[in-house]
Amino acid sequence: MPQKIPEKAPSGRWLQTERAAHEAWAKLISEAPKAAQLMHLLVARIGVNNAVVISQRNLIRLMGASRPTVQRAVKKLRDDLWIEVRQIGDRGTTNAYVVNDRVAWLGRRDGIRYSLFSAAVVISDDEQPDASELDGQEPLRQIPSIGRGEQQLPTGPGLPPPSEPTFPGMEVDLPAKALPDDVEPE
Repeated sequence: MPQKIPEKAPSGRWLQTERAAHEAWAKLISEAPKAAQLMHLLVARIGVNNAVVISQRNLIRLMGASRPTVQRAVKKLRDDLWIEVRQIGDRGTTNAYVVNDRVAWLGRRDGIRYSLFSAAVVISDDEQPDASELDGQEPLRQIPSIGRGEQQLPTGPGLPPPSEPTFPGMEVDLPAKALPDDVEPE
């Protein structure tokens, strides 16, 4: 029977691990301490599908190690099947690291076979070509929504054709936000 893709991310910050993985991790600490350190850093950042996207520059910062040390740690983890590495772009300086789901996973066990479909992405401002402009960017467009108990009141001329205002009484429903019972709608 095919496994079902999880519908939403699990709540909380707990990860699950196999007992055997802890024993292997203890052995890895004595054999390759930097690889064991990297494994902890990756596992701490995985998303619901066991993957994280991060640059080598940020791995170097997180580990407090040199580029060759990080590269050796990645190679050790990849060679020993702790992780799978998927290159992002043609330079190989940013990768998706998929943690072996027999070692650690986030959420229920039924979503682990879909590990390559999404990832937590870790970036830093100095890696961005527009780093000097980051604080002055225009805010992203926001799609209006309504809270529980609110009604929509469409106004304004709408966009030019082919997108025109709707006929009176045939307005499109906006999505409603699910608010906790003790929060008043804005």
